[in-house]
Amino acid sequence: MRYAYGVAMALLLGGTAFSVATGEAGAQVAQNAPSAMSPRAGAPTSFADLAARLQPAVVNISTKQRVPVRRQVDPFEEFFRRFGGQVPQGQTPGQPGDASPQTREAGSLGSGFIISPDGYVVTNNHLIAGVDGTGTVDSVTVILTDRKEYTARIVGRDTASDLALLKIDAANLPYVNFGDSTRARVGDWVVAIGNPYGLGGTVTAGIISALHRGGISNNGAYDRYIQTDASINMGNSGGPMFDMAGNVIGINSALISPTGASVGIGLAIPAEAAKPVIDALRRGQRPQRGYLGVGLQPLEESIAASLGLPKDRGELVRSVVPGAAAARAGLQQGDVILRVGGQDVTPDETVSFLIANSTVGARVPLDIIRDGRRQTILAQVGQRPTEEELAKQQGGGIDDGQPLGDEAPVTPGSALGLSLQALNPQIISALGLPATQKGVVVTSVDPNSDAATKGIARGFVIVSVNRQPVSRPQEVLAAVESARKAGRTSVLMLIKPRTGPEQFVGVNIGAR
Repeated sequence: MRYAYGVAMALLLGGTAFSVATGEAGAQVAQNAPSAMSPRAGAPTSFADLAARLQPAVVNISTKQRVPVRRQVDPFEEFFRRFGGQVPQGQTPGQPGDASPQTREAGSLGSGFIISPDGYVVTNNHLIAGVDGTGTVDSVTVILTDRKEYTARIVGRDTASDLALLKIDAANLPYVNFGDSTRARVGDWVVAIGNPYGLGGTVTAGIISALHRGGISNNGAYDRYIQTDASINMGNSGGPMFDMAGNVIGINSALISPTGASVGIGLAIPAEAAKPVIDALRRGQRPQRGYLGVGLQPLEESIAASLGLPKDRGELVRSVVPGAAAARAGLQQGDVILRVGGQDVTPDETVSFLIANSTVGARVPLDIIRDGRRQTILAQVGQRPTEEELAKQQGGGIDDGQPLGDEAPVTPGSALGLSLQALNPQIISALGLPATQKGVVVTSVDPNSDAATKGIARGFVIVSVNRQPVSRPQEVLAAVESARKAGRTSVLMLIKPRTGPEQFVGVNIGAR
């Protein structure tokens, strides 16, 4: 489960069940095929007929995995060794504190739903992922409501979308179809079916509270959820969200809550994003999604003010991956992307979303602003690398507790509540930076300054100010003064943290 202060997102680990299919024996039609039992649109008098029709296709997902554990040291162990007593079982003689590896069985419970009569099952990837986030669990069991259990095979999984496809060996199973989530509207009734807290098949109903809800997982193209006030709890994860026609328009995956229990803010992956991924996994292929090869930042207020642009209209290019589509197209660090393929870039329609949903190989025009001038460049969309390949692209560094070498300021200066110093070989070595690193190092930060509020800390390197490279503290001071004279309320700094990649930070030049 993932929590933030006051508001948190919890991955929903729990259970789901399956009930006996209604209708004539052997009838192979989707459980959510058009039927007179589906309640009319609007406010239904009862969800009973709809629930009875759909529940048979919802299943319980149970997983098991052996995980290593540390054995607690017996305080009398050394005493027995010294005086010739029997060494506690599992200990290696002559090696105090050593122990043979010990494991315990860990498991998780969640929900899923059948999408074909021959046993393909959709669920969340986080349910079947290893406890350390790598690999998969040792076994997956799919349980129906008649308590029949099937050992499931993992057909494929996709970390980026948090989706997985399972297969069980069975026939003539009840199943459901995906619907069109693009037609969903705020205020529409929805029904969620799952296994909250392992209680068995549970039906809840509510309305769609919001669409395209982002800022939850920071997962680019897949950080777009359907929000509902239908009760979603731990255990609903991987279960379906249905519209009033019985179509799957979402996959329940997360909730926002200060406690981990439902407070009426449940989140589901929309079918429009899930179905292409599931279709690709079913074909044995890796999901195709577009890729530019850029690190991006939203134009939040201080950054937008430093550039003289309106906030939340466009995204700032923080970094460009060498050799990727963006680099080949000529996109540069510090560019602001305003439009992708003729569509405005907004907090809902992000660059990541627009590119990920573009055809791999397509040539897409990008409207950008560079150094205050608007221009258009053409980029050929690439194929998104695997999560492992993306992880290798991330920069690294050392912990913040190490000294900065010779810290006697050569050219001391203070701006924005920052004490600055030109880089020298000792500092570069202490920070673990490349020998070619340019910029000005932050030697101290006023804790009451806006810079401190924005996360700038001792050991960070200021690479540029308002897109002008800096190598001396005086150049930082001059850039700040120039921005003040131009009537700007903040400056845009490109910062290299002690760990992680470079990023842009807008710092208020009126606050110290």
